[in-house]
Amino acid sequence: MIHLYPNNQIMVYKFRVILDAEEDVLRDIAIRDTDTLEDLHNAIINAFGFDGMEGGSFFTCDDKWNQEDEISLFDMGDVPGEQKTMNDFQLSDLLYEEQTKILYIYDPFVNWTFFVELAAMEQDDETEEKELPALLFSHGILPDDAPVKDFNAPLSNDDMFGDFDDDYDDEDFDDDYDDEDFDMFGDDSFEDFGYDDQY
Repeated sequence: MIHLYPNNQIMVYKFRVILDAEEDVLRDIAIRDTDTLEDLHNAIINAFGFDGMEGGSFFTCDDKWNQEDEISLFDMGDVPGEQKTMNDFQLSDLLYEEQTKILYIYDPFVNWTFFVELAAMEQDDETEEKELPALLFSHGILPDDAPVKDFNAPLSNDDMFGDFDDDYDDEDFDDDYDDEDFDMFGDDSFEDFGYDDQY
């Protein structure tokens, strides 16, 4: 389903990308809605400092992060061209106000797992970001090794987000940061979707 905005306006999507780990490791990324999932894949691996030598996949999901359909970087189907890949999907094809969540896994051999949420958007001609995609905010250091997952155990909100508070309470972050560091969506031109209370 394609979602068009007034006058076919290109929008800037602002994502929060959180590593599935005990420690809070996250990045905020701005990218145009007309960019592809492959562009978002590249923005994520650059934001977290991966070398990009491994593949990755996005997974559509429901509002509780239950994994659904896989969209891989490469065509892994038996018939070439039959399987759609990241480059076949614009972000607005899959992510919009009513569907804000998607899962991302980098390097299927070790499964770096990320929860990706569309948190706000603004018109492209009103954004302060001159070059997109852009890294807006970074918190936490990527561990040396991917957190070990027990795929037989059910995911809980605590497992996914640890002690991270999506309301950006000051006590959840180091004192070196000030309020402006977390006011990613403070501009009135943003349409801020907020975050799921279940986090």
